[in-house]
Amino acid sequence: MNIKETFINGGILRFTLEGVDVSIANSLRRIMISEVPTMAIDEIYVAENTTPLFDEIIAHRLGLIPLKTDLDSYTFKDKCSCQGVGCSRCQVVFSIDKKAETDGEIIYSRDLKSDDVNVTPVTPNIPIAKMARGQRLTLEAYARLGTGKEHAKWEPVAACFYKYKPIVELDTGKCNLCGACVSECPKNIFKIEKNKVVIENADTCILCLECVNKCKPNAIRVSYDKNNIMFTVESTGALPPERIFLEALKIFDDKLSELRSIITGKSEVDK
Repeated sequence: MNIKETFINGGILRFTLEGVDVSIANSLRRIMISEVPTMAIDEIYVAENTTPLFDEIIAHRLGLIPLKTDLDSYTFKDKCSCQGVGCSRCQVVFSIDKKAETDGEIIYSRDLKSDDVNVTPVTPNIPIAKMARGQRLTLEAYARLGTGKEHAKWEPVAACFYKYKPIVELDTGKCNLCGACVSECPKNIFKIEKNKVVIENADTCILCLECVNKCKPNAIRVSYDKNNIMFTVESTGALPPERIFLEALKIFDDKLSELRSIITGKSEVDK
């Protein structure tokens, strides 16, 4: 497997996998969605809540706030030496204590105070509850590592998808410059410059074939390369997208090693 044409912009990673079957690509996609761990609020203790929202609704909203995750410093609760009691190695404690001084005061994710500066909400402006004057919310929340297969709040990606690398070809001998390809292409791949159709950013093609259907001389051919799979990974902000991909590769390698040991063990028994 070769990785090429890597592009990183903020929380988005794009790359091309070369020389692998689509089943491998889909395995990596599923691992990134459901098995790469992140931190999320899993339990809360409410001391006072006079806001219009029930405790359960606030708990649900807190759980869905993406948290910056330090994978190197924490372990899963069920694998921790504290035996699931909860300690600084397997959980982060957040707290909110806010009283509304005016009507319409909003509690935001920035009001969550963490006992670890490396584990905080990804963005400070996520609204949690709106209060009238005199209303108050006081609580403690406990964030722990988990995976997307247990609950969507632990999914590290907002989007994770792939497609075959598009191949867009133009037969200039048949092209009559009708402009149909330019007007019909939703990705604006085609342009007419100096009485000539020019193809730009063919990789953005979504294989809708509108250009082929509207081009009467059949001057355009659209296909795809099965040996090149273009991946897009968009992080929620909990982990950098490149870290998500690297963690997925490690998990995938562990699965292959486990499968190899099972097969080897069975073959030895048969012998």
